[in-house]
Amino acid sequence: MTGLGTPPSAPLAVTVLSGGVGGARFLQGLLHLLRSTGTEAEVTVVANTADDIWLHGLKICPDLDTVMYTLGGGIDEERGWGRTDETWHARDELAAYGVEPTWFGLGDRDLATHLVRTQMLDAGYPLSDVTTALCARWQPGVRLLPMTDDRVETHVVIEDPDEPSGQRAVHFQEYWVRLHAEVPARAVVPVGIEQSGPGPGVLEAIGGADLVLLPPSNPVVSVGTILGVPGVRDAIRSTSAPVVGLSPVVAGSHVRGMAAQLLAAIGVEVGAGAVAEHYGARDRDGVLEGWLVDTADAADVARVEAAGVRCRAVPLMMTDHVATAAMAAAAFELAGLPVPGHGRQQP
Repeated sequence: MTGLGTPPSAPLAVTVLSGGVGGARFLQGLLHLLRSTGTEAEVTVVANTADDIWLHGLKICPDLDTVMYTLGGGIDEERGWGRTDETWHARDELAAYGVEPTWFGLGDRDLATHLVRTQMLDAGYPLSDVTTALCARWQPGVRLLPMTDDRVETHVVIEDPDEPSGQRAVHFQEYWVRLHAEVPARAVVPVGIEQSGPGPGVLEAIGGADLVLLPPSNPVVSVGTILGVPGVRDAIRSTSAPVVGLSPVVAGSHVRGMAAQLLAAIGVEVGAGAVAEHYGARDRDGVLEGWLVDTADAADVARVEAAGVRCRAVPLMMTDHVATAAMAAAAFELAGLPVPGHGRQQP
């Protein structure tokens, strides 16, 4: 109970810049940590929307939906994306009609989400309002914000000997889903990002946070595109909150996804220390104050600290909610904030 005349302490404000599967699973661990310790907190997730794509007349937002389904209990845990107990009748019928693309399948349950989203967008609602409406069903336990209401779509330049230039650009989803990221990537282009603006609440969530976290999401096409929205990087650099990231690269390889291919495409070494240098230290025109690497990359700690970023080596494999909660606790500790359930830590 709060003493007479003493105002209750405000809930802890945590803002997370998230991609899809990796970010969603980290968020599960973060929420497990906060709930298991009885910590009152408001978690805001700024989600990447540059993976979005229009298919069959529908607006598909893979990262927004993965976070929403995962935290709302509707995700297919084995795949890490899409709905649980999914059926594929609509996909099969479209294929029977010869409708392309056939490489991107929409499940029947998932299809309902895209239908509702597209109808609301067609009615004039911005993506941020649509996301709020969808979350009213799923109750993810976080405030989920699109990085922007504007259309931004990542394209990947790949080698193609049939083209006069020897290259062509494909949508990120084609690169990942159809080509399985097996074709060498030469450049990553988030089309429309320079003309975009932060979604409602994004800058306020960063500026008003007690802690900003960069989870182990793809540093190029997930966190990287969020930081590319005009105004977001400046907000990260000017917030009074500590900014701590967790490496998506362990022992020289990404844990999931295609970070290795896309880091190579932008000329960044595939390594935990190199990704920290790519993000950069906040006092050296970058965004990080702290960086967690896996124990397999303990040798990179000195390299990261030489770049001006506090660094610790801890287990970073998200094997279950408890292991992931420990990662989140390590981020609090590195930030010098009270670890939920413990006393104040020193950086």
